[in-house]
Amino acid sequence: MSIDPSEFRGRRVVITGGTRGAGAAAFQRFAAAGAALITAARATRPDFVPPEAFIAADLTTPEGVAAVADAARERLGGVDVIVHVLGGSASPGGGFAALDDACWAGELNLNLLGAVRLDRALLPEMIARGRGTVIHTASIQRRLPLHDATIAYAAAKAALVTYSKALSKEVGPRGLRVNVVSPGWIYTDAADAMVKRIAAGTGTTEEAARQSILDALGGIPIGRPARPDEVAEVIAFLASDRASAIHGTEITVDGGTVPTV
Repeated sequence: MSIDPSEFRGRRVVITGGTRGAGAAAFQRFAAAGAALITAARATRPDFVPPEAFIAADLTTPEGVAAVADAARERLGGVDVIVHVLGGSASPGGGFAALDDACWAGELNLNLLGAVRLDRALLPEMIARGRGTVIHTASIQRRLPLHDATIAYAAAKAALVTYSKALSKEVGPRGLRVNVVSPGWIYTDAADAMVKRIAAGTGTTEEAARQSILDALGGIPIGRPARPDEVAEVIAFLASDRASAIHGTEITVDGGTVPTV
């Protein structure tokens, strides 16, 4: 696919979790289209991210969010687009009884409160300018939770979708658009890590754990997980002027996994 190198020229974009998986694909998609970028992660800066576009920060903490917001103001002079991709599940398998308060707090901080805090830090300036775009990445697990492995993750993503809808109703009349992208199973390193956790928690093989995910999802009609670049393309579309009338909605990228309308 050909990318217009001027599509996002002059746009200032903050992407969380932009060093891996769908976040990395989104970073590279916006970079190819001419955006000025900041991304943040706890991980080491990858080669495809220039030093001036990276800040090492833990977005599960208020201090980490503040550092990213400050960097966006100092390096970019403000923000036009927020793409919150950061998320994941680090809790053990084994169902509800395996999750203590620390697991719940960790999943909520990673999958919900990072987005809430970053919006709170950056949206007032976007509202003052009367324009801006916010894209939150959730998951189809908010509708199809995997009871053995990702209860807290799924609950946090469900909360993120509800928060996003409420935010859209508040800021839409003030010139901002807010949307959600909810992927299904994306073929990333994080997906492999989840398979390994399920296998370890249940005492099965990785192949059995992988099949358990497919069984719990009810299968994927197109026969494969989504690629990170496919999710990134949806994010780029929602951030573009082509999506100027799309607001307050959730777009699912799951190969048909969710079986209901």
